[in-house]
Amino acid sequence: MKALTFSEFGSSKVLKYATIADPVLKENEILVEMKAIGLNFGDIYRRKGNYYLTGVPPFIAGYEGAGIVINSNNTSYTVGDRIAFADVPLANAELVAVPIEKVIPLTDEISFETAASVLLQGLTATYLATNSHKTIAGETVLVHAAAGGVGQLLIQISKLLGATVIGLTSTKEKAEFALSNGADNVFLYDEDWRKKVLTLCPQGVDVAYDSVGSTLSDSFEITKDCGQVVFFGMSGGDPDFINPRMLMDSSKTLTGCDLWSYLNSKEERINKANQLFDWINSGQIKIRPATSFKLSKGRKAHDYLESRNSTGKIILIP
Repeated sequence: MKALTFSEFGSSKVLKYATIADPVLKENEILVEMKAIGLNFGDIYRRKGNYYLTGVPPFIAGYEGAGIVINSNNTSYTVGDRIAFADVPLANAELVAVPIEKVIPLTDEISFETAASVLLQGLTATYLATNSHKTIAGETVLVHAAAGGVGQLLIQISKLLGATVIGLTSTKEKAEFALSNGADNVFLYDEDWRKKVLTLCPQGVDVAYDSVGSTLSDSFEITKDCGQVVFFGMSGGDPDFINPRMLMDSSKTLTGCDLWSYLNSKEERINKANQLFDWINSGQIKIRPATSFKLSKGRKAHDYLESRNSTGKIILIP
């Protein structure tokens, strides 16, 4: 089979589209012919060596995708079934061995491209709004990186649950994008956004979703007493240390969120994915068309993602 590989860490130049051996199925695995593969910043970090990788080169990145079952050693899934997954390694290849506990069945209404575009970021946004913080109607939420993959979905889910949404982003173009996804107000990071947020909400927001990291202290500044900050990323660098005395004095809560802490059973994975798919099928959440690259052109896809010029999902097509 063909796969996008790398044998050393570095820039996109280390990526090679190469022929390697097909996967050998283990017990309770299915072999999937990939139709669409999601590209995420985690893949960039793995290529650079920022994320730990097991095994020996050549390495294959990728954890998210969708395709058709072409071989199965169990009765749970049969040849021809349409499936997707959000957390199976070695996905940047024509064929992937998928453990059955990680399989997410696809109905005909959800295309391979949509599944590969939405699962990882959509499931993250779903958990942020319904588990890390249980959003209720009438709340005001603040979303960092509001034009990003998680941010645009978190805006829509928060609005669906009845919240008012304030977004933060880096450019006017991205602000317009966040507004088009339903944000009520969007401010730029190079503005005095803390003052603007507190002008809108003098007591502070109910919850701030912070994926930037270096803004964590600022997020607490604009969160009301008894409010919550959900910390789920560090795209802008390491966060400040948080003084527990501040938490006690203001009765504020700091919550960490990692998707894999929640996505810990087959049933939970399928239930949450089906909720996400239902929102998409009913038109309550809109998914913008992904930018597609052939898997063989993986270098260009990596470069485009790293440029931060994209506003939608990037997918790879074998």
